[in-house]
Amino acid sequence: MNDLAHLRSVMKLIPVIVASNVCLVAPSRAGFSEYTRQAIEQGDPSAQYRLGYMYEAGLEVPRDEAKAVERLVKWLRTAAEQGDVSAQYVVGAMYANGYGVHRDDAESVKWYRKAAEQGHASALTALGLSYANGRGVPRDEAEALKWLRKAAEKGDALGQYGLGFMYANGRGVPRDDGEAAKWSRKAAEQGLAPAQFFLGYIYENGQGVPRDYVAAYMWFSLAALQGDEKATKALDHVESMITPEQRSEAQRLARKWEPTDAARRDSASIKREKD
Repeated sequence: MNDLAHLRSVMKLIPVIVASNVCLVAPSRAGFSEYTRQAIEQGDPSAQYRLGYMYEAGLEVPRDEAKAVERLVKWLRTAAEQGDVSAQYVVGAMYANGYGVHRDDAESVKWYRKAAEQGHASALTALGLSYANGRGVPRDEAEALKWLRKAAEKGDALGQYGLGFMYANGRGVPRDDGEAAKWSRKAAEQGLAPAQFFLGYIYENGQGVPRDYVAAYMWFSLAALQGDEKATKALDHVESMITPEQRSEAQRLARKWEPTDAARRDSASIKREKD
């Protein structure tokens, strides 16, 4: 855990499509296409953004597999050029992943930056990770830290995890295990599997928190349930160091755990309440 390999491994978590930002509300479903086209003719970038998704999903427009992605790129880029922040982020992600366009890390950073400067949380994270990994820009850990911090403070789980990882490894900032634990917890409590694994690792080794094998087992369990292979292996290791009663307690805590909205979360410790 002394390099950015694990941080790079979650670059794929940056979504190509941000479906939650797409509003498909209109006067009526039957009239949606015409309603949207009228807005597009008036230069509404939000409508252009929605039409791109309509072509991709075949909503109210003919589903044409050969042209769907081409149209998606066209309308998303048009919306991005007119300042739509969500479209700017998605266009950046498309270039980063080579989706519908040739992969171009520099172009990806260009669009991430535009969205980040408007405060888009996922774009802030993506720009920070670009600097951390030297994708599209020279590697610059201080700059990575700056953008990841902005994202983390906005409640972006991946940004929080990235910031915690930077603190844990002294990248762009003096190593601070307490800060690493703090930000990793925020991300883990939102359900981000890599952060849950990392928080388990923190508890297992007592980095910035008292060593707690029960808490470690709990967080490894939650990450493993989401398919994190490292967490699955870590469970076997931690299990050899705890009693059956401690394992039962960790499993009970994992069953009770629910993702917590970062805006409402103000607890810095696991609360163990008896059933």
